[in-house]
Amino acid sequence: MKLLTEELRAQLPALYAQEKEKDKMVYIKFFSPFSNWTWFVTEGSQEEDDFIFFGYVIGFEKEWGYFSLNELQSTRVRSVPAVERDLHFSPKRQSEIPEMN
Repeated sequence: MKLLTEELRAQLPALYAQEKEKDKMVYIKFFSPFSNWTWFVTEGSQEEDDFIFFGYVIGFEKEWGYFSLNELQSTRVRSVPAVERDLHFSPKRQSEIPEMN
C-alpha cells in the first residue's frame, strides 16, 4: 500500500499552514498494526528526497511533532511494512477525533 498518494499529497497543506489554527484539520491517519503507534497528519512538505509531515503522534508519549515519509516507509517488522494508512479515515477537525482530545 502506498502511504502517500498523489491525491493526498495535493490536498495536504504545506508545513506551518495551520500553525495558528486551534482546531487543526487532520488529513491522514497512519498506524502500526504491530504496536499502539498512531500518526495523525495535519501538514506536510517535500524536503529534498523526503516528505516531512507535522501532526499528532501517539506512541511512547502523546505529542505534536515532525516525522518523515522515508522513516514511516522504512519501518519494518520481520521484513513486513510496520506502518499502514487508515483507508477508512476521512479528513476531519482534531476536535472530532477522540484520541487527540
